[in-house]
Amino acid sequence: MQIQLSEHFTFKKLLRFVLPSIVMMIFTSIYSVVDGLFVSNFAGKTALAAINLIVPLLMGLSALGFMIGTGGSAIVAKTLGEGKKKEANEYFSMLIYITAAGGIVLSIIGAFLTPTIASMLGAKGQLLSNCTMYARISFISMPAFMLQNVFQSFFVAAEKPKLGLSVIVASGVTNIILDALFVGAFGFGLAGAAAATVCGELLGGIIPIIYFSRKNSSLLRLCKTRINISVFIKTCVNGSSELMTNLSSSIVNSLYNVQLMKFAGENGVAAYGTIMYVNFIFVAIFFGYSIGSAPLISFNYGAGNHDELKNLFKKSMTLVTIWGILLAVISQIIAMPLARLFVGYDNELLAMTQEGFRIYCLVYLINGFNIFGSAFFTSLNNGIISAIISFLRTLVFQIVSVIILPIIFGIKGIWFAVIVAEMFTLCFTAAFLIKQRHNYHYV
Repeated sequence: MQIQLSEHFTFKKLLRFVLPSIVMMIFTSIYSVVDGLFVSNFAGKTALAAINLIVPLLMGLSALGFMIGTGGSAIVAKTLGEGKKKEANEYFSMLIYITAAGGIVLSIIGAFLTPTIASMLGAKGQLLSNCTMYARISFISMPAFMLQNVFQSFFVAAEKPKLGLSVIVASGVTNIILDALFVGAFGFGLAGAAAATVCGELLGGIIPIIYFSRKNSSLLRLCKTRINISVFIKTCVNGSSELMTNLSSSIVNSLYNVQLMKFAGENGVAAYGTIMYVNFIFVAIFFGYSIGSAPLISFNYGAGNHDELKNLFKKSMTLVTIWGILLAVISQIIAMPLARLFVGYDNELLAMTQEGFRIYCLVYLINGFNIFGSAFFTSLNNGIISAIISFLRTLVFQIVSVIILPIIFGIKGIWFAVIVAEMFTLCFTAAFLIKQRHNYHYV
């Protein structure tokens, strides 16, 4: 039976509703993880370092999709909660069209900027050539990838999270199979990995367009619309935290790579990339839950149902706590097997990766609260507070930490930097949530 946004949510019903979004985020993360796995084992650590250096650029430019998806779905879900279905569909359609157009423009710009940016990050010779080739092939599917990210949020708002999951699974499986063929069987190397990702992303972006363009059983459908400047601005402000998260992550990841090149060379970049592959999957649980629960919060906010808002918040805090502990424990157990899976061919790189991961994974005890806290304020259409949390978490505190700590602790300081940044951010997140409780009694 389909779960509706207006229902009262028990733990069981909440988990059933958000599970597709969590799995969606995990499969989205699999794109770069599978690329890294096959490239590392079949093309070597220089090719792996090339992916790790240039992926922040790709993710930074694609951040528009995350911003419109999270910010726009909160507005659309709130509008549905107010009983204005026609307006909700017009807003939805406008945001999809803007995403597609923006993706094309950013792809063209990115293709021209890639060599310059890769050089600024320290890439030279073969490493520079690999970065440029991988990025330019990847830009082919940038508009589709951005649409895929937008539709992840809107599938939930349309009460079709399972359909969204099916699309992402199909896309992820396509990427995995083609990686095995292009990189493993045919030996196409880095170009094959990029081509596999392009095919998967095209599938993930085009299928939802076909579904929402036709008559369907969801709450949303693409229709004729017009540019509503106020709604678009509200979407941007509301989703600014997600934009900030992705842009900041791209900047900070690049800074990490620069620091690691200084302290450990290509090995450091390759080790960090391996840790990030695992991190993508683990934090996908927190991001997936935030995406899945956001329309519920926005809908009840629009409907004025404060009791259900309080219920959703308390259950969310409980789940984030449990998941954080489990992920930290699991990370310690699987650190060596995962490091061996990616870089087992190089003993020095293996030891560095294992040590870095055992330190880095302690962050899962903290970062889930900051991720959900930011998403919670986005869902309440308070994009400013959400953006502040994301800005502090992903940019300010991480930049300070990754610059200062290595001076004192060497490469270990780089691994500890993210933990320190999340701890400082948590102080602000808690303060904002306490103020929200006193002012509105939502939490």
